Amino acid sequence: MRTAVGQFVVGPHWQQNLATCLALMDQARAGAADLLVLPEALLARSDDDPHLSVKQAQTPDGPFLQGIVAHSKGCHLTTILTLHMRTTPGRAANTLFAVRNGQVLLSYQKLHLYDAFNVRESTLVDAGEALPGLIDVAGIKTGVMTCYDLRFPELALNLALQGAELLVVPAAWLRGPLKEQHWATLLSARALDTTCYLAAAGECGSRNIGQSRIVDPMGVVLAAAAEQPQIIWADIDAARITNVRRQLPVLANRRFSAGILQSVVQKT
Repeated sequence: MRTAVGQFVVGPHWQQNLATCLALMDQARAGAADLLVLPEALLARSDDDPHLSVKQAQTPDGPFLQGIVAHSKGCHLTTILTLHMRTTPGRAANTLFAVRNGQVLLSYQKLHLYDAFNVRESTLVDAGEALPGLIDVAGIKTGVMTCYDLRFPELALNLALQGAELLVVPAAWLRGPLKEQHWATLLSARALDTTCYLAAAGECGSRNIGQSRIVDPMGVVLAAAAEQPQIIWADIDAARITNVRRQLPVLANRRFSAGILQSVVQKT
């Protein structure tokens, strides 16, 4: 399965951000990709207003998501991204969407809000209450997480126990002391925890690190971006997953039940 991960600088105007997403979809199609992963919170961003994306939140039938849906028609490419969707007045949910051939295949509201490192995402954002499911992308079972979810191994493991072979992570990973090290370490750790591939897209610019990566089930980085807008590529190989799980059967060797794990995830 051919995977593309695109990173770019999200600006203050949703129309321009949508145009960038559509251009990346075209580029992914031209490269024969089955999957395109885009960053987190793509509606709007401004250094002067950390809540701009929430203030510009739309609805699922709004022009941003429907622009992605319309552009996806007639193509097998699956595009994954996150947008702020209105909940109650002045508040929104950080919502991931998977879109293919004119349809929304999956939506997921971010479970773990980024209330850390002197930031409080929960100020205007409502946490999700349901675990994400899986989608099939070119025969690969694919699970989803959003940014700060990466720090919670229970969620990644729950997806792997559902059968995930690839974990997708749209993100806007904030700059800060040791944050780049955390990002790289956590991506490889979640790959090793689950023996899944990971495809992670990072928003880049003055506030976030970029550094999108595609990591294999042994924690090996197959493709990586730096801090500038870029699209990276790698192939997800089902045989590689099978071979790694034969050598490193951490899922089979577990000593606690899936029901206990699901209970832990739901309480986080």
